[in-house]
Amino acid sequence: MLFSYKAKSKIGEITEGLLEAPDRFSLARDLKSRGYTPMSVSEKKKSFVNATLILGSILNKISVNEQVVLTKNLSGMLKAGLSLARALSVLEKQTKNPRLKKILISLSGDINSGESLSSGLAKFPDVFSKLFVSMTKAGEESGNLAGALSDIGINLEKSYYLTKKIKGALIYPGVIFSAMIVIGVLMFAFLVPTLAHTFKELGVVLPTSTRILVFFGNFFSNNLILTFAIIIGAGIGLFMLFRAKFMAKYVDYIVLRIPVVGTLAKELNTARTARTLSSLLSSGVSITRAVEITTDVVQNIYYKKVLDEVRVAIEKGSPFSEIFEENSNLYPVMMAEMVQVGEETGKLSDMLLEIALFYEAEVENKTKNLSTIIEPVLMIAIGSGVGFFAISMISPLYSILGSIK
Repeated sequence: MLFSYKAKSKIGEITEGLLEAPDRFSLARDLKSRGYTPMSVSEKKKSFVNATLILGSILNKISVNEQVVLTKNLSGMLKAGLSLARALSVLEKQTKNPRLKKILISLSGDINSGESLSSGLAKFPDVFSKLFVSMTKAGEESGNLAGALSDIGINLEKSYYLTKKIKGALIYPGVIFSAMIVIGVLMFAFLVPTLAHTFKELGVVLPTSTRILVFFGNFFSNNLILTFAIIIGAGIGLFMLFRAKFMAKYVDYIVLRIPVVGTLAKELNTARTARTLSSLLSSGVSITRAVEITTDVVQNIYYKKVLDEVRVAIEKGSPFSEIFEENSNLYPVMMAEMVQVGEETGKLSDMLLEIALFYEAEVENKTKNLSTIIEPVLMIAIGSGVGFFAISMISPLYSILGSIK
């Protein structure tokens, strides 16, 4: 059951939110164990709860950037000598995000009641990933929580900026492509029908390409709103289709084979695999658990399958560098060689970090040049479209001029 509560802390601060509990009394005991005095507790109906959670997740989403700031600040305060409970209290007062504030209050309550930070973070799986929780737990067990939090911040920041650079490089062609569609529809809707009417009055025999343009021009002109509704609907439909689970293997397969983009995707997944494994291993997480978490971190289904094979190889006691070598179509040869060196020297974490740094730099360089590479392709596509349109509409005019002679 889910309850809405309002409670007062020992220093008089009022807090409210939603918590799950078997009944009101269990919730009251839980709040008291965290150092809060319950003021009001009321059960929420399921429909209201679903609407509240959905709306709350949209309006109060905790961004990766906020998580990076959180880990860096928390790590800095712990290194400065502040207790974990005190550091969380300071961050709770500083944050402007309502949801993050509630999470920090919950974490502070967990720490005051004797629970670990990692167990508190695990209560919010939609915010803190398995990587985040596992590295925190490893830091607690090794006695270096501040260092683990600093590593988490670096890991999140690297992943965030790499993803942001790729998305940024794809915005330009996306905007151009969208503008082409809008301008094309408007030209068909307003220009083509006018020319078609002129051709009809003059009794010109239209070639096939011109008749096709006239057909679409008349349809767009008579159904302009419907046309844009269809285009938007088709865009949303394709987006949802590509996001569907059953399409994952097809989409991932296509992405890996698109020129330029495929190479970028392979290097990005290699960098992400290497950095995640390196961060987890350096934090003290077991190799089996590290591979399991990394499998969740990578997005491409084919990379997940390779990492599953790696986990099985480790459980059997086999050198897992052979798995990377067998899948050289996904992971570059350098990955297998560096992992093999790491296995032989006992410095696997360091070798993986070197791989991550190398391929992160490669991805960064390629994203800088991506717009330059895509621009000529766009120009050819635009030129071909304009050329087809011009020839289709001009050829009837030549017929008119020929008949005049």
